[in-house]
Amino acid sequence: MKAWLPLLAALLLAGCTQLQSDEQKARQACQDLCSQARAAGTPLASGPCLGRLSAAGLDDWVCDVAHDPRRPVDNLAENQCSAYREGLAKHFVEVDEDCNAFRAA
Repeated sequence: MKAWLPLLAALLLAGCTQLQSDEQKARQACQDLCSQARAAGTPLASGPCLGRLSAAGLDDWVCDVAHDPRRPVDNLAENQCSAYREGLAKHFVEVDEDCNAFRAA
């Protein structure tokens, strides 16, 4: 067995753990952002983008309100996060109108 294989495996596992941790942080940050929007009276039924999760240190993530299952309103460009559509952010979290995170990628 090559001596570098265990090191490579450890590095790969460390990377996967970090991504999972970022996803968990993004889900929580998106739920918090959604709760703030609800408290401020922001209408969520149209499935708006709530923005990037930069305040949580997750510049590569956006928070989007959507329906589960998806509805046509969720596919309208004005209801999607432009930072994700334009490739400025690579990941997203979707929450429902009750601020429950149901999808992240």
